Amino acid sequence: MAEKKDKREKLDLEKDVNENVEEQETTEAQAPVEEELVKKSELDKVQAESDDYKRRLYAVTAEYENYRKRMASTASQKYAEGRNDVIEKFFSIGDNVERAIAITQDEKTRQGLELILKAYDKIMQEENVTSFDPKGEEFDATCANAVTALPAEGEEKPGTVKITFAKGYKKGDKILRFAQVAVVKED
Repeated sequence: MAEKKDKREKLDLEKDVNENVEEQETTEAQAPVEEELVKKSELDKVQAESDDYKRRLYAVTAEYENYRKRMASTASQKYAEGRNDVIEKFFSIGDNVERAIAITQDEKTRQGLELILKAYDKIMQEENVTSFDPKGEEFDATCANAVTALPAEGEEKPGTVKITFAKGYKKGDKILRFAQVAVVKED
């Protein structure tokens, strides 16, 4: 009986050893799978962070490009506005030279003033500035200021420009100086 007991204990021991070996093999087999899952999870996390950093980089780069273009446009616009401000200061000089030509009786003085006016006109042309005189046209408040209203004489239509006191100037579509006019008033 002792022999049977020893055999049974031996079988139980072998069975326990086999079970332990199987568990160990299963655990060893699962360990690399778990390590791969952990590595894959970490890799996915790092990939997501990398994608987020790339997205941020692209967003910041695009934002900077937009900023750079906006600043270049603003600087260009400010430069053009500054030039226009300087040009506007010359309009009164041109007006005064034209008035002087109109009242001058001495021919040599007139010729000198006409040369000055020609140089003035050349500068305005180089700057793409054109003058306009709305005399005889329908009054347009987008390009002229009505300084006064005068009664109609003869066949003049109400609302037309009768007299231009100062020509208007524009550069492209932008009015640099509104024409100063007198308009025919309605009766």
